[in-house]
Amino acid sequence: QVQLVESGGGLVQAGGSLRLSCAASGRTFSRLSMGWFRQAPGKEREFVAAITWSGGSLVYADSVKGRFTISRDNAKNTMYLQMNNLKPEDTAVYSCAARSPKGASLRVVTNYDYWGQGTQVTVSS
Repeated sequence: QVQLVESGGGLVQAGGSLRLSCAASGRTFSRLSMGWFRQAPGKEREFVAAITWSGGSLVYADSVKGRFTISRDNAKNTMYLQMNNLKPEDTAVYSCAARSPKGASLRVVTNYDYWGQGTQVTVSS
């Protein structure tokens, strides 16, 4: 089992920045691939970014590429999402997810085994 807890959400003006954190406990964090997803009201959960267990591969949704940066610190069992130049359309509940290394796409929601409760990010115009 893996427990995931997100933090760092909040209210920010357009153009501002936030850094989300995802703290993991339970299973060996360093062997897990991790991802960030978000869900806006009335919309389906969508992929934001993902990182492999070694940090050697990073994947981003086109909508956040160049603005968001995913990273991890295996010594601290923590993953991060640095969000810059935020836009009102980035408003959503952001959740982190984890899975064992496998060949399936990092972009697909159903390929993840563990989920956090989520943290609200609101970007005002």
